[in-house]
Amino acid sequence: MASPAGCLPWLPGGFMVTVRALLFWSLVYSYCAVCACIELLKLLWSIGRSPGKTFQRIIRENPPACLSDPSLGTHCYVRIKDSGLRFHYVAAGERGKPLMLLLHGFPEFWYSWRHQLREFKSEYRVVALDLRGYGETDAPSHQENYKLDCLITDIKDILESLGYNKCMLIGHDWGGMIAWLVAICYPEMVTKLIVVNFPHPSVFTEYILRHPSQLIKSGYYFFFQMPWFPEFMFTVNDFKVLKNLFTSRTTGIGRKGCRLTAEDIEAYLYIFSQPGALTGPINHYRNIFSCLPLQHHEVTMPTLLLWGERDAFMEVEMAETTRIYVKNHFRLTILSEASHWLQQDQPDIVNKLIWTFLKEETIRKRE
Repeated sequence: MASPAGCLPWLPGGFMVTVRALLFWSLVYSYCAVCACIELLKLLWSIGRSPGKTFQRIIRENPPACLSDPSLGTHCYVRIKDSGLRFHYVAAGERGKPLMLLLHGFPEFWYSWRHQLREFKSEYRVVALDLRGYGETDAPSHQENYKLDCLITDIKDILESLGYNKCMLIGHDWGGMIAWLVAICYPEMVTKLIVVNFPHPSVFTEYILRHPSQLIKSGYYFFFQMPWFPEFMFTVNDFKVLKNLFTSRTTGIGRKGCRLTAEDIEAYLYIFSQPGALTGPINHYRNIFSCLPLQHHEVTMPTLLLWGERDAFMEVEMAETTRIYVKNHFRLTILSEASHWLQQDQPDIVNKLIWTFLKEETIRKRE
C-alpha cells in the first residue's frame, strides 16, 4: 500500500527544478489571468445587454421532489473519526452485498448516479457519495483541506466506516481523478475500477502540457485558481452557466441522449444555489497544480474506461494512452454520440457496459 503522500508529487532538489517550478507557476497564473479577463468581458457584456437579469437570482428554499425519490435509495450520513467531517450519501441495495462506490464529478453531486443506483442495487450495495464540500457533506472553510491527499483519504475512511475493506469503485470526471488515485494509493481496497470520461492523471498532466487545444478546454482549472470570482460567475443570470453546462449544444447532452428534465436541472440549481455551496467544489481545483505530477503511476486491478467522444472538456486521444498505466485487464469503450455527462447521457448503454465488464471479470477469475 502506498500512502497518498507517497503517490503525490516527488521533486528532486537543484537549480533546474527551481527554474522549472518558476516557469510552471508563471504559466499557471498567466493563463489564470487570461481566463479571468475572458470571464470579466463576458460579465461586462451581460451587464451591458441586461443589467437587471445579470444579477437576478431565485431563492430556492425547498428541494425538488426527485431528490427524495425512494426508488433511488436511502439518504444516510457517516462521520469520519479522524477528520471529523460528516459525509452524505444515498445507498441502495441490501447491506452485506458487495459495495459499489460512486464518485461524482463537477458540478455534480450524488444525483448524477440516479440511473446506476436503480440499476445495480439488485446485486450490490450501491453508495453514491457527496464528495467533501459538495451538497449535504461538510465543507471545510480552508482551501488546504481540499488537497488530493485529503480527498483520497476520505474514500478510504468512508469505505472503512461503512464496514467494508474493499469495493468496486466508479468515478466520473473529477470523481474519476479521485478514483484513479485511490486505486493507485490503496490497490488492496479496489477490486475493480471503472472510470467515466477522465484519463489516468499522468496522461492528463502530460497531454495538457503538449496540446494547446486541451489546455484551452481545461481553462476552468486555471480560472478556478482565483478567489471568489469563479463562484460569482456561476451565479450570474440565475446560474445560467450551470444550466448551460448540461443543456447547451457545445457542452450539454445531445439530441440522442437522455436529456435532463426540468426537475433534474432544478435539483442541480437547488444544490448549488445554497449559500457557499460552490466554494467547496471549486476548492478541489485550487490545489490541483501543487499535487501533480504523480510519483507512483501503476493501476493493478481490472479497469474499464468509458468515454463520450463528444466530450467538450476532455480530448478522446487521452483515453487510449491511459492503457499503458494499467497493469491488468483494461477495456476501453468510446461512445461516438455521447457527451461528457456519460452516465446521465447514455444510462442504458453505460449500465450494460458495466454489467458486461463485471461478468467478464467474474468468468476470468474462475478460469
